[in-house]
Amino acid sequence: MGVISRIKEDIASIYHRDPAARSAIEILLNYPGMHAIWLHRISFKLWKRRWFLFARCISTFSRWLTGVEIHPGATIGRRFFIDHGMGVVIGETAEIGDDCTLYHGVTLGGTTWQSGKRHPTLGNNVVVGAGAKVLGPIVIRDGARVGSNSVVVKEVPEERTVLGIPGRIVAQPTEESEEKTQRRTEMAKKYGFDAYAVSPDNPDPVANAIGQMMDHMHLMDSKLQEVCCEVQQMGGEVCTEKLPELEIEEFSDDELAAAERRQKGMEEFDPII
Repeated sequence: MGVISRIKEDIASIYHRDPAARSAIEILLNYPGMHAIWLHRISFKLWKRRWFLFARCISTFSRWLTGVEIHPGATIGRRFFIDHGMGVVIGETAEIGDDCTLYHGVTLGGTTWQSGKRHPTLGNNVVVGAGAKVLGPIVIRDGARVGSNSVVVKEVPEERTVLGIPGRIVAQPTEESEEKTQRRTEMAKKYGFDAYAVSPDNPDPVANAIGQMMDHMHLMDSKLQEVCCEVQQMGGEVCTEKLPELEIEEFSDDELAAAERRQKGMEEFDPII
């Protein structure tokens, strides 16, 4: 494939993945990630011809110019896109497939000083979010997604998402989990926790704890409603209406301040929180 054809392909891939791109001239002049890839292609060819010093000099110049450090020995596929670019580091034995996307601050690094394969392998259509670290000779398979600021040290299967430190694979959505997510979302809005990620597949421990509280409160409401209905049928006089929604305005300023002090005290007592 000719040089001009590869350049056109690179520009087209940026158009496809970056809505901020407005023209080919803008992309040519203002996308350092693309400049870094072009310079890497030159250094890679020199590296393969064993002109190691020249290859490293071009790599260093590319780092100075673009803020992206790609070792000349790294293997990169077609239509690779580095968005923003600053702080990206790609190690010597890293391998990247076609149509992959890396955001700023990503590291494809090693975990040993021993020679040989020590950097990650990315399949096709892999996306690595900003600040993520993928470490060691692991494989991120086709279509996988790595969340921002995650640290991944184990293999990721196809079409899966990994989040957190250390990276954990997010469970595949099921009908039951989607129903649970919807219920938690409604409960969160009711009790004022809608700003939290209460999805059942969220790996954050605080969000998971809040989600479990939502499930428990939903179950308690349902059971209390059933008990009231049974008592009503037996002749008792109890209210069978749903519990009223809580409004933040119902609490006084003193109560809110006391709650904030209690929460602050818990955070100081337990560093995990």
